[in-house]
Amino acid sequence: MDLDFLSPLSEDLLKEIAGFGEHSLGNSIKKHTLEEGLPDLETVQVAVVGVRENRLGDEIDFFDFIEVRKAFYSLYPGNWDVTIADLGDIEKGETVEDTYFALQTLVAQLVKKDVIPMILGGSQDLVYAQYRAYDTLDQMVNLVNIDSRFDLGDAESPINNRSYISKIVVNQPYNLFNYSNLGYQTYFNSQDEIELMDRLFFDAYRLGELSNNFKLVEPVMRDANMVAVDLAAVSAASSGARDIASPNGFDGKEICALARYAGISDKVSSFGIYEYDNIKYGNLGGMLMAQIMWYFAEGVNYRTNENTISARKEFIKYQVPIDDEVLVFYKSPVSGRWWIEIPFLPHIDTKLKRSTLLPCSEEDYLEACNQVIPERWYKAKRKNEV
Repeated sequence: MDLDFLSPLSEDLLKEIAGFGEHSLGNSIKKHTLEEGLPDLETVQVAVVGVRENRLGDEIDFFDFIEVRKAFYSLYPGNWDVTIADLGDIEKGETVEDTYFALQTLVAQLVKKDVIPMILGGSQDLVYAQYRAYDTLDQMVNLVNIDSRFDLGDAESPINNRSYISKIVVNQPYNLFNYSNLGYQTYFNSQDEIELMDRLFFDAYRLGELSNNFKLVEPVMRDANMVAVDLAAVSAASSGARDIASPNGFDGKEICALARYAGISDKVSSFGIYEYDNIKYGNLGGMLMAQIMWYFAEGVNYRTNENTISARKEFIKYQVPIDDEVLVFYKSPVSGRWWIEIPFLPHIDTKLKRSTLLPCSEEDYLEACNQVIPERWYKAKRKNEV
């Protein structure tokens, strides 16, 4: 892999890590160093990379991920069999587009090698580069964004950290199948944006809705290919954020649970945490980010690989007639998780080339038995038709 745009970890950081406990992550993670170069990725499952780009967000003169890495390396792994590498940082390019190209190149190469990039970001417009990495992977993309805002913006205006989703939707090639927002707060989003999300058949879950029923998260994450976290979705009390920050948001336990769900998902092939800067978040924010990373890695360890053809042969099939439809559900005898089939429509120019399974919950199946069509199935079917 030609990744000469990555800068190695600093010598000062490496010296500090050396003093951590013998069994800490700092002494088990493979590292990109000036002396030894990039680590071999042959057995690596998760690769950490920092992207020091924030020109299209709340730009500050200097920021880095040293506090995040110190906190992460000081932690101890669980009972894992996950190999992690730290590839260092992508520095600001001469232009923002240069930084995008470097991140896009890196993510594409890692995903092709079945290595999950865990991106530590500056401004969240970097999600656009994370998404564009899938251009060469020949697949439709389901994007899940953990954010208090939709970040749709105006497709006609220049991209920034609040308007990158509109660019994902309208710019070719069209790879996006679904966009899901977890944790939006209504007062941060215009009614026009809320209505647009509905017209596009995208999924959106209010913060209060998830706080009351956190199980709603699991099927959404199970269907994701890429996940992005905006640290501003976390309450200021949990993140330690100063200056412009919200008193409401996910607490520390909830954001870590979301990261674990993302890690457990067999389909998630890239994960990014954005809008970090060391001045705004301080030591508490650095430790929060480290724990989000820890929970994502733990989730990866507990994947069940139920997306394989052999695993699906063991699924139990249920058919539920509703009006003129017959909904087909599947249940895994191993994990107890549920899916619902989205049928292939050969008579139209469909985005799906074959029937596909949409993750759902047991509640969706029980509601279908009571003649209620699951909303996520309806939206996925409509997206397939338009």
